[in-house]
Amino acid sequence: MALLKHDSKSIRTDLDWDFSSGTVTGIPTGSLVLIKTLTASSSSSLSFVNGSNGVVLDSTYKAYKFVYKNIHPSNSTDAQWQFQGSTDTGSTFATSMTTTNFRAYHFESDAGASLQSRSADAEDGQSNDTNYQTLGYQGGAVADENCSGELWLFNPSSTTYVKHFISNNGLMGIGNGGFQQNSYCAGYFNTTSAIDGIDFKFATGNIDDGTISLYGLA
Repeated sequence: MALLKHDSKSIRTDLDWDFSSGTVTGIPTGSLVLIKTLTASSSSSLSFVNGSNGVVLDSTYKAYKFVYKNIHPSNSTDAQWQFQGSTDTGSTFATSMTTTNFRAYHFESDAGASLQSRSADAEDGQSNDTNYQTLGYQGGAVADENCSGELWLFNPSSTTYVKHFISNNGLMGIGNGGFQQNSYCAGYFNTTSAIDGIDFKFATGNIDDGTISLYGLA
């Protein structure tokens, strides 16, 4: 069997060592630019619409990140944390989606723990439907119950391709004295029209408290 030997000139790399500063150069860099933060106060929903109240959601950035913190529902019954997109600057939020969803959970009482798919449940895993997409399940309304997480939306201004998104959500929920769940969702808006608005809400009740920040990836 032949052995191959490479010298230092046989493998090309764009990374260089800067001896003056002692750092590696040539590494691609980027930064998150804060665009807008919305704060809930018994709000029915929180919406980010391009061109409205300083919101940018267009071709300025190829990727957008929503970070929601300490989102607290007003209703403990079916407080599913959800979102939808718009193609008409927020007039309607009913864009067709295809999605997949799974979660891991563990009860405070240690009564159970599991990893399960939620894709077969309505609004959790959609098949070209126009429902609001669930990001987190069974949120509680008592003082110590809330959810936090992030949602990435990629190239929403494209008029050639569908628009992909991914999310990671942590939630302290109701049931058996409380439980922690980590939910993951991915999917795409099945449209070649630009997505120019995103709306967040609970399936029932208001958003009692919490903030959502929108960033663009430069």
